[in-house]
Amino acid sequence: MPISRYFWRLFITHGVVALLAISTVGLIAERQIERDSRANLVASLRARAATIAEIAGGPLTGEGAVASESMVRRLGSQTGIRITLISRDGRVIADSEEAPKKTDNHSGRPEIIAARERGEGVDTRHSRTLGVDMTYLALRVQHGGRLAGFVRTAMPLTAVREKIHRLRANIALAGLAGLGASLLIGFLLARQVARPLSGMARAAEAVADGREQGDVPMEGSGEMAELARSFNRMTARLRERMDALGRERNQVLAILGGMVEGVIAVDLDGRIMYMNEAACRIAGTSPGESAGRTIGEVCRVPDLLEAASTGLRDGKPRVTEIVMSGRAGGRTIGLRIAPLGDARGRQAGLLLVMNDLTELRRLERVRKDFVANVSHELKTPVSAIRMLVETLIDDDKMEQAEHRRFLERTRDQAVRMSALVDDLLTLSRVESANAAPERLTFDLRGPVEDSVDALSASAKLRGLALEIALPGEPVKVMGDHESLRQAAGNLVDNAVKYTPSGGKVVVRLGMEGSEAVLEVSDTGPGIGPEHLDRIFERFYRVDKARSRELGGTGLGLAIVRHIAIAHSGRVTVESALGRGSVFRFYIPLAGPVPGA
Repeated sequence: MPISRYFWRLFITHGVVALLAISTVGLIAERQIERDSRANLVASLRARAATIAEIAGGPLTGEGAVASESMVRRLGSQTGIRITLISRDGRVIADSEEAPKKTDNHSGRPEIIAARERGEGVDTRHSRTLGVDMTYLALRVQHGGRLAGFVRTAMPLTAVREKIHRLRANIALAGLAGLGASLLIGFLLARQVARPLSGMARAAEAVADGREQGDVPMEGSGEMAELARSFNRMTARLRERMDALGRERNQVLAILGGMVEGVIAVDLDGRIMYMNEAACRIAGTSPGESAGRTIGEVCRVPDLLEAASTGLRDGKPRVTEIVMSGRAGGRTIGLRIAPLGDARGRQAGLLLVMNDLTELRRLERVRKDFVANVSHELKTPVSAIRMLVETLIDDDKMEQAEHRRFLERTRDQAVRMSALVDDLLTLSRVESANAAPERLTFDLRGPVEDSVDALSASAKLRGLALEIALPGEPVKVMGDHESLRQAAGNLVDNAVKYTPSGGKVVVRLGMEGSEAVLEVSDTGPGIGPEHLDRIFERFYRVDKARSRELGGTGLGLAIVRHIAIAHSGRVTVESALGRGSVFRFYIPLAGPVPGA
């Protein structure tokens, strides 16, 4: 396992602290010993000087000078201390190291001046005579109550400095030994501390990056082990919370992604943080294109941008409708805006929920048109019946023939109203999602032939040629017999009504691939191209006046279209003005007809 940076930090810090501590202790010890050595030296010099001062009174006054010089040399040789007798005027009377005649007057020496004033003087300086640093101690000598002179003792600092040098060497050796021991202890301690710290750092980085990470090893039973245990408990709880947050996030994203409504979340700068599939479809973009971009870059709809900007400014919820054009296709969108808050309750963005109301608005228009058309279609026969009945009631002297004619017209209007109601009920039945057609397998030739037979008399009265062409083999389909008979009857009846006298209506039944095809063609006036896309709408008529004259309700082709859809089929039309029309009704073929 590579040594971590935590180990080096701890180890180097421990080493530096240990080095500073050992150096500080060694320096203090050295200074203290040096002071003690100098103090001992001064004390030794004082003791020697005091002893000599007791016997130096005579020589200092001129009595026995020669003997005093011999005595000073002998004492200096015995003690290893330089001894000097100095008269009160500063002349050297005797010196253990130098002849008096070769020495200077000592009255200006610092230790002599101090001794003259205070009785004792001490000074350390370089001796020009001996060429070494010396410590001098001078004592004032009294003889007969008068100043006789001075006794000065001196010793070189060589011994003291040699002692200090030896002490430094010993301190250095001891410091190195202590530093080595401290570094070894620091190494072990740093490794013991750095290992769990490195594990915690790796675990923290793994948690931050969302990666799986094992527990930090717990070594020993001290504070670090307790810290490792606490860290493991913390990471376990944090992992549980992150897993819970991840599950909740996935659930929220799944819910938002499955919503029919479009959802857009933006930050305070108007940049998109989330946009579900429904919102992308409404805005005409994709999730990859919208991430990190502003609403204006994704969807250039002025009403939407204005609503979002207002919501970001005032932070108030609102509900409105906007019309999206361009790539959105001119759709009506219900927009609900709500502010997004952070953990402290401050606004952090905006939530926009978009609901495509285009189909709802279209259905509302269809409903209104349907109600209006039904009201209009029912109002005409009801008004006619009321007028005819009121006329019959008011005119008691009406002739029999006129009376009968009024009753016949009343009956015709009632029949017209009954047909309209029947067609409305039929349309309601085929449009109902719960009214699935009865699934029986039968030969489609039967319902087609029945429809043609039922309308042959009407065609003959109108002077039309009604022809039918059926295949020699069964056309097997699965569905509702009555519904398909009604679809065929509506197509044939429509062709008979709108084909002028002398024309021809041809009904053909066949098979194309996997589909049965019923084709009804006529030689009528045809349909203009502007009407072809709308003729299957309820109550839509190409010629309204002629349609009402012929007794049409405007629901026949709408019923045909819904029957085709209910049977997983379709209906088409080909027509041109003056060239007649061709309607084709397609439904899937079924298996063999039982007993065929």
